[in-house]
Amino acid sequence: MTLPADSSIHPRADDDLVFRARGLTKVYGLGDAEVHALSGVDLDLFAGELVVLLGPSGSGKTTLLNNLGGLDTPTAGDLRYRDLDLANATEAELTRFRRDCVGFIFQFYNLIPSLTARENVALITEIARDPMAPEEALELVNLGARLDHFPAQLSGGEQQRVAIARAIAKRPEVLLCDEPTGALDVRTGIVVLEAIEQVNRRLGTLTVIITHNAVMAEMADRVIHFSDGRVHHVRENARRAPVASLAW
Repeated sequence: MTLPADSSIHPRADDDLVFRARGLTKVYGLGDAEVHALSGVDLDLFAGELVVLLGPSGSGKTTLLNNLGGLDTPTAGDLRYRDLDLANATEAELTRFRRDCVGFIFQFYNLIPSLTARENVALITEIARDPMAPEEALELVNLGARLDHFPAQLSGGEQQRVAIARAIAKRPEVLLCDEPTGALDVRTGIVVLEAIEQVNRRLGTLTVIITHNAVMAEMADRVIHFSDGRVHHVRENARRAPVASLAW
């Protein structure tokens, strides 16, 4: 198979393939109110990759992330996670997939104010199949000294790192991040991105990050640009730049 240089479909080993999307389409509304959020997306995502999704608001990035994470299902097309057909999965199958395989990080932290950092992470470890200890997850994002602090005692960046620890504590194969630094200042955002990158490198977690910030693309293995519900073009970085070196 001959592929264009910027193709989002890669001729890599099948055992590395985590997600496979072909003709992925998502339509909201009916008739004149129809909105094509995704319009025939072809995409392969592989184990251990750090992928950045770029594009303007409304280009389809969040819809794609929601479909990858089993929060939504496509209107048409094929979407597979390993051997699981996500496009036709039952609600029970999607629930198990979200619980066991995927960690989510959003712009807002959604921590429980009355619980400490350790207790917020423990909420996930109590229901996961093979969790790491909350202390281990928090240490991985450099919060080992803040285990017993409540969210109100933590900065915004620290709260987001607790959210990252909570997401990774169940050892997910996939980490999906929707504007994880959107509510943070530049300096704090860099610290959060360093934590995400460390998780990707140390745990080998496929990591997909939505952002509007083109500078963040330098930290990725692959940058996928979206426009009007389609993959517009793809860029591969031969060498990832360290987050701290990015010129914001």
